[in-house]
Amino acid sequence: MFTGIVEELGEIVAVEQVPNAARVTIRGPLVTSDAAHGDSIAVNGVCLTVVDVSGGDFSVDVVHETLERSSLAKIAVGDEVNLERATALGARLGGHIMQGHVDGTGTYLSRDPQGLTRFALPPNLARYVVEKGSIAVDGVSLTVAGVSAEEFSIALIPTTLELTTLGRREPGDPVNLEVDVLAKYVEKLATPHLDGAPSVAGDNGGIGSGTEESS
Repeated sequence: MFTGIVEELGEIVAVEQVPNAARVTIRGPLVTSDAAHGDSIAVNGVCLTVVDVSGGDFSVDVVHETLERSSLAKIAVGDEVNLERATALGARLGGHIMQGHVDGTGTYLSRDPQGLTRFALPPNLARYVVEKGSIAVDGVSLTVAGVSAEEFSIALIPTTLELTTLGRREPGDPVNLEVDVLAKYVEKLATPHLDGAPSVAGDNGGIGSGTEESS
């Protein structure tokens, strides 16, 4: 589990194709200070399993499913990424409860001089996003300032712009989105009891956990 409080901006130092996956090596001295094989680290909001640690670098295997459903398919050497270690039991919940299971990708649209930032919202996720609710964008826990059927906006403070990749985004860039997991569970439990509502047979197709990505 994660809280969406980015600990460090990491740097992609290598991307290698391996059978059915890409092995990505990331420089992150802070998050590797106590990391070991099998630990979970969120990379731009995607929960990934550490397969190797060397100095201040760590490596993860990103499987085809994750590459298909997230922006990690487009990463390249030199790119910066948001990094967060799994939350320790008893730690402060600074953001909101996150699983690191990306629900889909949105698109960075624009940011005005006051920091109000707009993102395109996939139609299948719009029903989970509410004004003043929580959403994770590239692994950053954020509060929704406004929402419509096609987009949502966030009021980004200077600290967030400086310490995360969101301050470096350009119009058209893809971003990973994770909606509030509680909303998805409420929908599934309530749907059978709502007249005329379609049956919800499964989950929302989010990316699996870091454990599923270990080698």
